[in-house]
Amino acid sequence: MATMEESFPRGGTRKTHKSETALQQSVEQDNLFDISTEEESVKRKKSQKGPAKTKKLKIEKKESSKSIKEKFEILSIESLCEGMRILGCVKEVNELELVISLPNGLQGFVQVTEISDAYTKKLNEQVEQEEPLKDLASLPELFSPGMLVRCVVSSLGITEKGKKSVKLSLNPQNVNKVLSAEALKPGMLLTGTVSSLEDHGYLVDIGVAGARAFLPLQKAQEYIRQKNKGAKLKVGQYLNCVIEEVKGNGGVVSLSIGHSEVSTAIATEEQNWTLNNLLPGLVVKAQVQKVTPLGLTLNFLSFFTGLVDFMHLEPKKAGTYFSNQAVRACILCVHPRTRAVRLSLRPIFLHPGRPLTQLSCQHLGAVLDDVPVQGFFSKAGATFTLKDGSLAYARLNHLSDSKKAFKPEAFKPGNTHKCRIINYSQMDELALLSLRTSVIEAQFLGYQDIKPGALVKGTVLTIKPYGMLVKVSEQIRGLVPPMHLADIPMKNPEKKYHIGDEVSCRVLLCDPEAKKLMMTLKKTLVESKLPAITCYDNTKPGLQTHGFILRVKDYGCIVKFYNDVQGLVPKHELSAEYVPDPEKVFYTGQVVKVVVLNCEPSKERMLLSFKLLSDPKKEHVGHGQKKRKAVNVGQLVDVKVLEKTKDGLEVTVLPHNIPAFLPTSHLSDHVANGPLLYHWLQAGDTLHRVLCLSQSERHVLLCRKPALISTVEGGQDPKTFSEIHPGMLLIGFVKSIKDYGVFVQFPSGLSGLAPKAIMSDKFVTTTSDHFVEGQTVVAKVTNVDEEKQRMLLSLRLSDCTLGDRATTSLLLLSQCLEERQGVRSLMSNRDSVLIQTLAEMTPGMILDLEVQEVLKDGSVVFSEGPVPGLVLRASKYHRAGQEVESGQKKKVVILNVDMLKLEVHVSLCQDLVNRKAKKLKKGSEHQAIVQHLEESFAVASLVETGHLAAFSLTSHLNDTFRFDSEKLQVGQGVSLTLKTTEPGVTGLLLAVEGPAAKRTMRQTRKDSETVEEDDEGDPSVVVGTKKKHTLSIGDMVTGTVKSIKPTHVVVTLENGIVGCIHASHILDDVPEGTSPTAKLKVGKKVTARVIGGRDVKTSKFLPISHPRFIRTIPELSVRPSVLEDGHPALNTHSDSPLEKIKQYQAGQTVTCFLKKYNVMKKWLEVEIAPDIRGRIPMLLISLSFKVLKHPDKKFQIGQALKATVVGPDSSKAFLCLSLIGPHRLEKGEVAMGRVVKVTPNRGLTVSFPFGRIGRVSVFHVSDSYSEAPLEDFAPQKVVRCYVLSAADEILTLSLRSSRTNPETKSKVPDPEINSIQDIQEGQLLRGYVKSVQPQGVLLGLGPSVVGLAQHPRVSQRSPSEKALCERYLPEGKLLTAKVLSVDHRRNLVELSFLPSDTGKPDVFSASPGLSPLKQGEKQVRVEERDHRGKEEKEKKKNQKRKKRNQKGQEEAQLPSKEKKEPQKPYAEKQGKRPHLESASEQERANKKQKKAAQAEEEDSGVEVYYREGEEEVDEISVLPKAKQSRPADVPRLQLSSGFIWDVGLESLTPALPPRRDSSDSEEDEKPQQTTQKKKSKKERELEKQKAEKELSRMEEALMDPGRQPESADDFDRLVLSSPNSSILWLQYMAFHLQATEIEKARAVAERALKTISFREEQEKLNVWVALLNLENMYGSQESLTKVFERAVQYNEPLKVFLQLADIYTKSEKFQEAGELYNRMLKRFRQEKAVWVKYGAFLLRRGQAGASHRVMQRALECLPQKEHVDVISKFAQLEFQLGDAERAKAIFENTLSTYPKRTDVWSVYIDMTIKHGSQKEVRDIFERVIHLSLAPKRMKFFFKRYLDYEKQHGTEKEVQAVKAKALDYVEAKSSVLED
Repeated sequence: MATMEESFPRGGTRKTHKSETALQQSVEQDNLFDISTEEESVKRKKSQKGPAKTKKLKIEKKESSKSIKEKFEILSIESLCEGMRILGCVKEVNELELVISLPNGLQGFVQVTEISDAYTKKLNEQVEQEEPLKDLASLPELFSPGMLVRCVVSSLGITEKGKKSVKLSLNPQNVNKVLSAEALKPGMLLTGTVSSLEDHGYLVDIGVAGARAFLPLQKAQEYIRQKNKGAKLKVGQYLNCVIEEVKGNGGVVSLSIGHSEVSTAIATEEQNWTLNNLLPGLVVKAQVQKVTPLGLTLNFLSFFTGLVDFMHLEPKKAGTYFSNQAVRACILCVHPRTRAVRLSLRPIFLHPGRPLTQLSCQHLGAVLDDVPVQGFFSKAGATFTLKDGSLAYARLNHLSDSKKAFKPEAFKPGNTHKCRIINYSQMDELALLSLRTSVIEAQFLGYQDIKPGALVKGTVLTIKPYGMLVKVSEQIRGLVPPMHLADIPMKNPEKKYHIGDEVSCRVLLCDPEAKKLMMTLKKTLVESKLPAITCYDNTKPGLQTHGFILRVKDYGCIVKFYNDVQGLVPKHELSAEYVPDPEKVFYTGQVVKVVVLNCEPSKERMLLSFKLLSDPKKEHVGHGQKKRKAVNVGQLVDVKVLEKTKDGLEVTVLPHNIPAFLPTSHLSDHVANGPLLYHWLQAGDTLHRVLCLSQSERHVLLCRKPALISTVEGGQDPKTFSEIHPGMLLIGFVKSIKDYGVFVQFPSGLSGLAPKAIMSDKFVTTTSDHFVEGQTVVAKVTNVDEEKQRMLLSLRLSDCTLGDRATTSLLLLSQCLEERQGVRSLMSNRDSVLIQTLAEMTPGMILDLEVQEVLKDGSVVFSEGPVPGLVLRASKYHRAGQEVESGQKKKVVILNVDMLKLEVHVSLCQDLVNRKAKKLKKGSEHQAIVQHLEESFAVASLVETGHLAAFSLTSHLNDTFRFDSEKLQVGQGVSLTLKTTEPGVTGLLLAVEGPAAKRTMRQTRKDSETVEEDDEGDPSVVVGTKKKHTLSIGDMVTGTVKSIKPTHVVVTLENGIVGCIHASHILDDVPEGTSPTAKLKVGKKVTARVIGGRDVKTSKFLPISHPRFIRTIPELSVRPSVLEDGHPALNTHSDSPLEKIKQYQAGQTVTCFLKKYNVMKKWLEVEIAPDIRGRIPMLLISLSFKVLKHPDKKFQIGQALKATVVGPDSSKAFLCLSLIGPHRLEKGEVAMGRVVKVTPNRGLTVSFPFGRIGRVSVFHVSDSYSEAPLEDFAPQKVVRCYVLSAADEILTLSLRSSRTNPETKSKVPDPEINSIQDIQEGQLLRGYVKSVQPQGVLLGLGPSVVGLAQHPRVSQRSPSEKALCERYLPEGKLLTAKVLSVDHRRNLVELSFLPSDTGKPDVFSASPGLSPLKQGEKQVRVEERDHRGKEEKEKKKNQKRKKRNQKGQEEAQLPSKEKKEPQKPYAEKQGKRPHLESASEQERANKKQKKAAQAEEEDSGVEVYYREGEEEVDEISVLPKAKQSRPADVPRLQLSSGFIWDVGLESLTPALPPRRDSSDSEEDEKPQQTTQKKKSKKERELEKQKAEKELSRMEEALMDPGRQPESADDFDRLVLSSPNSSILWLQYMAFHLQATEIEKARAVAERALKTISFREEQEKLNVWVALLNLENMYGSQESLTKVFERAVQYNEPLKVFLQLADIYTKSEKFQEAGELYNRMLKRFRQEKAVWVKYGAFLLRRGQAGASHRVMQRALECLPQKEHVDVISKFAQLEFQLGDAERAKAIFENTLSTYPKRTDVWSVYIDMTIKHGSQKEVRDIFERVIHLSLAPKRMKFFFKRYLDYEKQHGTEKEVQAVKAKALDYVEAKSSVLED
């Protein structure tokens, strides 16, 4: 079918016709010379002939004649036109529109309806509903200022004021409509908006007709996490997307919005952009064509040219551009008519997806004098140079007060003018100026200039019912609410105020963001001379002011001031006299004079009084308050330390001596410096500039953190929630740490939560690992809930950056060292000599010290000298490998002084002691080595000079957490940039660390490091490398052995040069197991030959010609053969280890030397030669488990091993070796493998080195089978395997010791059975149960051999039915069987499990309901089975053949469908036994009937393959399992067969073994009693022991978790533990029915219905069905009806009706069933299932005519769309139960009406295959393959036809079908071509 796969490619492609391509080309050529007078862009052709040349000449002339200035004219509103595509930046976001900044200082607006079609649709829905939609985001949620957006100019209009306005659209349908689906290519960067959220991603509207764009969820995760704060994308959200893949010629497009993909997207020529569809925002690679003073012309995408005006050059490179320079540029706009392209070279635009950072300019509103003109543009405006050198721009209409007054000559370059900064253009990063007098003199420029409480003059614009509108300036309008038109309420304001009147107002509230200004005209407020209250913070008790009453309540008046500040005048403060009813005395809007009694800014509460402080009592109170509250929150004070407590310092605030508390964590911004300062501060010390954080009645809390103090001083600390907006960066401290996040408090007392998800850019496992309480942090506000006074914060570094990394890092370092210097000054004030000495010691000081002792850890302690108690120590690293003895004098350098432990850390390193006097440059970069680490900074030494420099370990206040892999270590190399060149008082240079990528690892020996690092790290080798040598390869040298390592010996040669001798170059023949390096002794003189030189840094061997050879470590050889003959040198010319390794062939034996055992990777690392290494994987080390358990004990480091080369390792730099011979997994080989998977009852999957996989059958796990053969195996266990077969990709293995260790010759209890030939009749064999079939039990005897024990030969107990077998013989149970017969011809093995044959106990335990069969009965059974089971045997035979042909593990598996018992008619299956079925079983039966695939007894096995979608129901085994520990694990009811009430209690068999001694028959007992004599003492003793044993046995049985219940108590215990398990309740009912206790069974059912949880609907239904069954069998019609009516109330009625109909049918109550079906047809006439079931019922009863009438009625009642389905179902029923000819007629009739219903065709084919002849089947197939259906459907039918012919036809017929398929494909493709 390969040809078919090729012929039906998925999705299909559309061929482009030649005419189409020609047309496209002609269009592009037409546009080529469409040149405008304003600008042009030329697409150059590589070769042009004839008339094209003359045209080109004309153009050039035109261009030269045109002035450059005109060409580079910057954009003005006039040069815009509708349809122009342009890049913009979001400047402001309002509820209903966006303000967009455009290039060259222009501005445009986007209406809310121009975002996207999906968003507009949602808006319309909201308008219709008249309430907000949950999933509709507002514009401020979708857009943020600084976002770059691609716009298209939708219209250019004129506003009411006569100003020109630009309307833009962001709708992708408008922006991207220039693209077609065919033009889409992978890698293109487009913009789109989210149109809907799907299950696996988002549909994105990219506005390209015919293209559906999909963004998969995983591609959006990074964006959602980083940019969207974890929230899902919303409809209308604007995205920059990169096309990942395009399918179906642009029909389906997959997108990505990952930051890395978007920011690096570049438009390329392969993407076939044209001038028609070029989009703004695309980044292109370009070449400078021409450089002019006003800008550049660029050539990009090979054929196009564009302009860059001076505003869009890169500011740093302006003036340095030259022709043909390669640059990157971003397309700014494309003119639709002239095709003129403008570009920008500003770096900010070259990374799509990144927002613009600078959104405003600091001097907005400033008036500037004498600003010089830089350039003038007649159509656009003029540019000016500001004092700081930056450019500014004024539009034409802002250059003069009116058009008439405008004089162009005044704007010659150099002329100066007075102007005002009025705006900022984000797109150009320019300030916008105005020279208009009215603007320069305006009191306020924008809403942001107006402050609450200010006096403002304006003119009345209009008077409306909601207030009076006042014009303050051109841009600003304010509203005076009706309440504020006068001191008293006014009824007719129009009488007092007229339009155009000038008025003086006072500002009540100004919100610049919302452009909202509220003012008052109340005369008292406007003329008031008292201070205005505009915030809670500045309000002091005793302050008198004016306000107005906002509300009058019975508890007092609420008085409002400016800026929404309000306070309460309590009832007792309203007047000197008592006011019973304030509402009668005061009114809303009344102006009042109040005095402030108390103010709490943190809670925004203020207490006021109308009783002005005139009486002396009050005055006294006020004075007292003032005195107590002399410290205000936010105030800076000086404090004196009183005493130290556990958590901080008790201090007193000067000068009033107010007690306060300063916690330890608030002493410094640096976590480590807090405890240090706390330690050295003493009572009496004074601290200056301490901040008051909060204060209550008794407690003042202080803070000395410099970051918080500077925040408060700079006024950057918001006092109220209303001042806080998302995006703000605030500095605070960690208040408390919870599992879910961190609470951060700010100086004003406000606090917020930083949730765990946005606490850090790193993954947070435990919050307390990242922050500590009291730590200073920078937080970014992400969310504010003003009502609840809550805010959410982000502490991520990516969100909270305060500036560039280097600056903040340096600031933190200098602050930290400054504080430590302060600690030194505190120490120098102490009396102790030791402390004063420590205070004077600074890093970098050189001391002469005497060694006191060398400690065990290698560190050195020096003697204290003249200062007692002085501790000086050098760590092992800082000993620098020097031999040190006590008493020795040494020069050391101080690295750091530990001011808490009072220790001095010093170093003996010579480079540091002997510093080089070299002048250092500020800003220069140096390599340095970390010498000492503190918590917040590190001290490193510069490699070149040895100077000590400090650098901060953090670059941010929040940057406190490091993973272990990120932490620096002493000895590690870092790159530092110096910020100071003199040490200063701290003794250290200040530096900043470069990127972490420049760090290098410490060069010391570590276990896990590779060989190269080890060699470098050998100090004895590295010491000698500083010296140059003049040796060359082949020279003979003499030297002394310096040290001996396991795999090499270090030798000192003359001149102090150090050389190496590898273990492989000591002896010519190395005996296995010896260590050659042990032959040499330290101090021994050796003569050696130089065979190579190894580079110190890279460890590679260099050729002698290499310039660095003179600095290499000489590699030597002392092999006798080398010394005599002078063998050639090491192969130094091939640099790559790969070349050297290729010399070794697989199978070759080599001698290698063990370097180490890598515990992590589980391999031995060995060296074969100085430059060749190898690895021996664990599984190739040995075939002994003992060795594999502890390889390090078996092998010594340095020992010589003989190994076999297996091949190069996957890393290619190592040889892969084996110690167990060549690793060939061939038949008969023994190898070690590792278990990867354990498949219950099947076997194991084992993996070997190099990826080979093998399978072990359960029969090959051991020589002796066991009940749980696989329980000792778990993944990763190492096993020894024998390869049985390597013919397949997957090996067949055996773990039997008779195979893996044949020499042991131990007995094999269970021999291997690989084929039927290995079995003899009469043989006793053990095997595992495969499955239980209707005709008997299948027992697996070997991987591919299965035997059958027919039911009578399974057990001698009666009845050994399938249900019982399934219960007691689960799959995998171990049984012993006797072979009765072997039929080699038919491949049948007959077995018997009977005790008489096997000599083993019966397979079933004793049960009250099981009695042994009589001999005659047994015989009859067998004959009956034989007679009935011929068909089954045939089927078995087929199965066996299939099994033998299968390989490996699958051999042992039966096809799951064949395992299923074929359904027999119920009467035959169960006779007329009272029968109770579970609902789920009946439902399953119904489903099968629906599928119309019910098999009859005579069916062949064929139907199995076309029963599509039939679920296999797991059969429940209630056997006690090893793992089943508690009854709570009882399964829900999923029985595969119903309950049969009179079968006996086989399901409840006890776990106790039959009691032979006590429960013999009663007849035996009676004579025993009569003949009983007096027992002897011994007999009585024995009896007593027996009784005790019996008792303990019963106790054990009761404790057994798998024990079967035997009494009502047992059942009660079980249902208590599993109350929701219907299977237990049904077993309980069955238990009572067994004893014919019907009432008790009913009571159990009622109990069950009350007990089972209401959520378990199916479980309850099972009990209802059981109860219906019970009533049907044992109750009356009346009791059945009652139960039925209750069941209908409590369950889905239809289900109950169908269950009862089935019960009636099975109990042969056909009349009742018929009546019930008629009731159902009335009640559920719209249910298709009811009609089909009734039809089936009638057909089974032989009433074909009635069934046909039911079908007609069904078609009348059911909707049209169901008809085909119903007809098809009835036809299937006819096929199965009625007349096949009629069924065919129905199908034919349906298909003539609906010829394209492939589902009906499919069913018809299935039915005909099952019930018709081969000719009929072929006829139908022939008709189907000539239908005109979709290719996909045709492919399906051809495949079905081919499968059918392969199964039933000849080779010729198979070929014929293939030929027809080929014809169809060719016909189809030729049609497409035409």
